[in-house]
Amino acid sequence: MRALLALLVGAALFGSAGAAAGADEVAAQATDGASDDAGYVQVIEVSGLLDPVLVQFIEQQIDEADREGAVALIIQMNSTGAVVGDDEVQALATAIAEADTQIGVWVGPSGSTAQGAAAELVGVAPLAGMAPGTDLGDVGDGGVPTDLLRPGYLAAIDTIRDERVGDEVALASGLIDVDAPTVGDFALELDGFQTTLVFDGVPVDDPDVSIHWGATIQREPVTEVRFTKLPLTDRLFHTVASPAVAYLLIIIGMALLLFELYTAGVGVAGVVGAGSFLLGCYGLGVLPTRPWAALLLLLAFLAFGIDVQTGVPRFWSAVGGVLFTVGTFWLFDGLGISWVTLLFAFVANTLFVLTSMPSMVRTRFSTPTIGREDLIGEEGEALTDLSPDGTVTVRGAPWRALVNRATPIGAGDPIRVASIEGLVLEVEPLEGAAQDYRERRKKRTWEPTRDDEAPDS
Repeated sequence: MRALLALLVGAALFGSAGAAAGADEVAAQATDGASDDAGYVQVIEVSGLLDPVLVQFIEQQIDEADREGAVALIIQMNSTGAVVGDDEVQALATAIAEADTQIGVWVGPSGSTAQGAAAELVGVAPLAGMAPGTDLGDVGDGGVPTDLLRPGYLAAIDTIRDERVGDEVALASGLIDVDAPTVGDFALELDGFQTTLVFDGVPVDDPDVSIHWGATIQREPVTEVRFTKLPLTDRLFHTVASPAVAYLLIIIGMALLLFELYTAGVGVAGVVGAGSFLLGCYGLGVLPTRPWAALLLLLAFLAFGIDVQTGVPRFWSAVGGVLFTVGTFWLFDGLGISWVTLLFAFVANTLFVLTSMPSMVRTRFSTPTIGREDLIGEEGEALTDLSPDGTVTVRGAPWRALVNRATPIGAGDPIRVASIEGLVLEVEPLEGAAQDYRERRKKRTWEPTRDDEAPDS
């Protein structure tokens, strides 16, 4: 490459006559070996834990690249490890090592990582690279057979068993082959990846190109680069199988199902809660979960439900809080949850159990059934002016109300329920109100008048 750039600078210094000859020579070097069909390189993005969905996706892409004759397959890696068993990891490593297509693993972009099984896949790939600002390591005892690892990686593997190293150390120790800032730079190192040189936007093999001093020199790919991600449905299940998402889904689902127990009928909360709970169960099934900790979370919400009905936090609320805390911190085996997720979960759950649920239950169960006679005659308070309609509160529940006669009622005035029409109460003021309808009229006895004739004896 250095000789090529020196040739270009020399051609520019010798003027237009010599430049034409120099351009022909550069063009021959830049496009040497290029065919009419330059093929394609497939780039797949692997982000997050290596779960069954992601492992299957990688294997399918390797099979497709072999079947269609791709120049190479690049795995763009950013993973903290695997949640599948050693057998699945070994099968994937074998598929990478024995693929007919050239496989390259690039840890990037900057800020990415490859840990555990993901780091071992870096060691299996025939070509491996890292972007600046990435790290590699924490492989532990490893689950990939040593005969699948590259010799340079195997020789330096002890340095990354319990720690991670950056790109510069990884390159110097032989853990990777190339330090590439972008996936495009990494692709340049693949065998069969074809490029051409372009001056000021014109390929050098153009007969009309004129190389001059200060021309912009670029190297552009001839081989097509295709980028592929997980399909939408697979992406959903892959997202659900992350610790934070699975944990939040499971507690949101149980909270909404508890809420639904205290509402009339099946509503949106029940449907959303059931869906969240099922997705959360899938995530817990994929991740390394302690079953007894998941059971504690379930028992915690049952304990919350006991005190929610009373409307006052008592003994069972404290029990639920302890169960919720223990179940949260011991839920996953070997995986952690960020403090942001934990803070959100504890604050939201506390507000839900101590404020939202008791308030809803008081409103729900303090509202008597329409038509019950014991509501008629109950006293309450006007929340708004009734002239003639407005809102009142009876037994702690708000109602639409209508005065049963022309006398207006002001906000804050005491009222009495006179009757019910549909969903509207007919109310009256306590002072100057009509006689309570429940008082039966006394039967008038018959008294004869002068004009009345005595009945026949």
